[in-house]
Amino acid sequence: MNAQGLRQRRGSPGYRVTRLPYRVKVYLNNQVLIPASLVRVLGISGLKYAVVTISYNGVPITIKGVKLLRTKHTDSRQFTIPRDVREAYGIRPGDEVEIIDIKPFKFS
Repeated sequence: MNAQGLRQRRGSPGYRVTRLPYRVKVYLNNQVLIPASLVRVLGISGLKYAVVTISYNGVPITIKGVKLLRTKHTDSRQFTIPRDVREAYGIRPGDEVEIIDIKPFKFS
């Protein structure tokens, strides 16, 4: 806590993304980062599974039941683009995708 009684953040400042759509590169392990600032704004910090809509080369792709992976000490999330989606649309590591929407996934 600092002198004003506020909790100080540790580590690097991270990405300042506060709204969708958000452009991001696909990692080598076929995962995509959702920065902590965006997770907080969207209020999805407690979410385990989501429906994510991305755009690749102008084509919207909706992926249902994506598991949002988290680390211990941050609000940021990552998700893996499924193999069938990557193969169908030709998405490769290093390519840029645009995250259009993230909603809670409802199990039926």
